[in-house]
Amino acid sequence: MEITRAHLVEATAGREKGKLFYVMETDGEYLLLSDGKSRRVEAPKRKKRKHTRFIADTEDRVAAKIRENEKVTNSELRKSIASYNGADNSDQEG
Repeated sequence: MEITRAHLVEATAGREKGKLFYVMETDGEYLLLSDGKSRRVEAPKRKKRKHTRFIADTEDRVAAKIRENEKVTNSELRKSIASYNGADNSDQEG
């Protein structure tokens, strides 16, 4: 599946391997990723598509805000990722 804005992805390479991120923007073969903690909205991680794995195309409020270019806070990203995990994940949640 083609990864686009507001999709939830998992990093498959690098020091953030295994972490979940939201795709904030796409730029050719690169994605700009944020999780609200280690990679904040203000400074997203630039990562190649081949180093990520599609997890979900969520329909929550955070994904809708990303698609509509509305302002998303870091805490919203953290809470959304934590709720997707189904439990408190201290590595993801701030």
